Amino acid sequence: MILVVELGGSSIADPERLSKALRIILDRVASRDRIVVVVSALPGVTDRLLEAAEHACTGDQNHIRETVEYIRDLHLGIADSCIGGDFREDSIRGLKALCEDLNRILIGISYLRELTPRSRDYVLSFGERLSTSIVYYLLRSEGLEAEYFLGGECGIVTDTNYGDASPLYNVSRVEIKRILGPLLDAGIIPVVTGFLGKTQEGVITTLGRGGSDYTATLIGAALKADEVWILGEVEGLMTADPRIEPNARVIRRLSYDEAMEMAHFRAKSIHPRALEPAALTGIPVKIRSILNWDDPGTVISREGGSPMVKAVTMIDDAAMITVSGGGMMGAPGTAAKIFRILGEHGINILMISQSSSEVNISMVVPEEDLDKAVSALEMAVLGRDNIREIRPEPSISVISVIGGGMRGTVGIAAKVFGAVADEDVNVKMIAQGSSETNISFVVDRSQGVKAVRALHSKFRLGEAADSAVGPLGG
Repeated sequence: MILVVELGGSSIADPERLSKALRIILDRVASRDRIVVVVSALPGVTDRLLEAAEHACTGDQNHIRETVEYIRDLHLGIADSCIGGDFREDSIRGLKALCEDLNRILIGISYLRELTPRSRDYVLSFGERLSTSIVYYLLRSEGLEAEYFLGGECGIVTDTNYGDASPLYNVSRVEIKRILGPLLDAGIIPVVTGFLGKTQEGVITTLGRGGSDYTATLIGAALKADEVWILGEVEGLMTADPRIEPNARVIRRLSYDEAMEMAHFRAKSIHPRALEPAALTGIPVKIRSILNWDDPGTVISREGGSPMVKAVTMIDDAAMITVSGGGMMGAPGTAAKIFRILGEHGINILMISQSSSEVNISMVVPEEDLDKAVSALEMAVLGRDNIREIRPEPSISVISVIGGGMRGTVGIAAKVFGAVADEDVNVKMIAQGSSETNISFVVDRSQGVKAVRALHSKFRLGEAADSAVGPLGG
């Protein structure tokens, strides 16, 4: 079969984990699978690169030197421990050359005292370029035929939205198949940097945090892969954050819609847009742990299986803004203007609710954007367009109950709000999509954990998760 394996940063973070990843790949090669390997940056490296780029703007060359030395030593240490034979020296030379390039671009930024979105993406690209180089040389040292690619070199073409670029799907699909297809037919393993693409002019872009998942599913869709594996340190998507709910369990099977909802509400282990290519082509996506390979993980496919409710998630770094005014009733275009203003200021709206009387609209935004959002709205609409009040509420949590089985089922909302009412949790705002795959509501942050635990218990998620389906293959 054709298999795309994404090695998350945590799965290659040290020689022991990298050795486990290698054994998995060797096993699939022995089974005559045709494989593409997508590689993420080592843990923490992207953050260090971003910090170095921002320090470079101030001319802080000491910080540049310290960062480059740290990143170089980290990667050289892993390569020296894992890669054997002549390929060890080749790998070390390549890693040193990449670090020299990184140092040069950071020094250039420090002289210009300017960091553009384009140059930031170029700096961030070194995380994946370095880690992918290690995996490539490791495979070669084990006698496997492999080729190294930047994401853009293997055909991932994007728009110019640096920092969160969107692949041009149809163009990328054709290019990926043209470039990688013949290699798979020849028994060669493409080793591809996750997270990266290129514009139509050939400039490096990044796909947003966690974008290696997106790289893997794009490649899988283009090659009509049989499966995409996302490997990290967690066993799969969970019924709740285990730091909040001790009884949280791995969800064995999810539909694409359910997993997309969980990703949107910041469930770990999956990029929010990564499932779109898989859903379009029906490719199963498996999330598995490199540390516990006996655990079958989570399978995401067209059929979600049981139970009716799959997960309870919480966003706890959010704030709410309510825009109100009696004159908003029946006034067309008011909501559109509000959303346009926030969009122009780069503020993402996480959730929206409007009363049937049309006299107010409530929105949830990231808490870090609250002051900017309120200021923009006050400048643009307060006292105009019948808007009389803009009321911010910081320190709120968004709770979401997710499950495809809720669709068309009578009484789910009553169970949800009855469970939180029994715990004396006050609900400030409610939203439910027409797909009925999730019910979301806002509570004070101090009551968020209580709400999650109440709902997890009400729907018995700790009991149902592991019994939803039998063991998985792979």
